[in-house]
Amino acid sequence: MRRFLPFLLVGLAFFLHQDAWYWNAATPLVFGVLPPGLWYHALYALASSALMWYLTRAIWPEHLDSN
Repeated sequence: MRRFLPFLLVGLAFFLHQDAWYWNAATPLVFGVLPPGLWYHALYALASSALMWYLTRAIWPEHLDSN
C-alpha cells in the first residue's frame, strides 16, 4: 500500500485539476472578493505543494542524499 498511495494521490490530483464546474460561476464571491474558480485554483495550488512535499518525503531515493 505504501507504494500504491503516491500513484493514487497523483491520479486524484489530476482528476481534481479538471475543474469544469466553476467556469461559468462568478457568484457567490468567496470572502467578498474572489470568484469561486480563482479560489479553487488557490486551494489546488496549496494542495499540489503539499502533494509534492509528500512525494519527495515518501519516494525520494535515499542514495541521492548520501553525498
